[in-house]
Amino acid sequence: MQKPELQLQQQIEALIFASEEAITFQSVRQVIGIDLNANELHAIVERLNREYEESGRSFHIHRIASGYRFLTRPEFGDILKKFLAPKIRKRLSNSLLEVLAVIAYNQPVTRGEIQQIRGASPDYALDRLLLRGYIEVRGRADSPGKPLQYGTTPEFLDLFNLSTVKELPELREIKEILQEHEEQQSLNRLTGNESAASGNEQAGNDTGI
Repeated sequence: MQKPELQLQQQIEALIFASEEAITFQSVRQVIGIDLNANELHAIVERLNREYEESGRSFHIHRIASGYRFLTRPEFGDILKKFLAPKIRKRLSNSLLEVLAVIAYNQPVTRGEIQQIRGASPDYALDRLLLRGYIEVRGRADSPGKPLQYGTTPEFLDLFNLSTVKELPELREIKEILQEHEEQQSLNRLTGNESAASGNEQAGNDTGI
């Protein structure tokens, strides 16, 4: 490989590695300042992935929505789920995860349809998910009142490391995440109560009560 080609490959690798989210072809070309086309970028990414595979690396560059980012290989999925699930739950509350799951598996979907599935108003969750960029308005339903329809965004795909919504996990896995979240909340409440009781007991001892 010629030195300029190697340098270009290293620059692209560095950009993808440093990006916190999937970096688009347009961003790569703008930062590098070279008249690079999409096919050339894809060829460089494929060459990098071959090198990673030949050297036995645990990661590769993956196409997500309209960009690229580093991901670990599928065979490490189980161990990473244990690591990433708390991170996802930290970003999204239980109610937001529920509404996001309903939208992801039923999109495009209206507010009324979400409420019918959940049995509770989704208004707060919709506002927060729109604000965070995980969902967007897709249009209006062909029904009385022409209600807005919602769908997921590339930011949603990036959050769950997906290329398309077709790669969504089984509903069972979503339910497991929600169940784990509820169990952790219960544990936190129990731990908090025990800490409060211990603190009150210590305070009583200090004051001679």
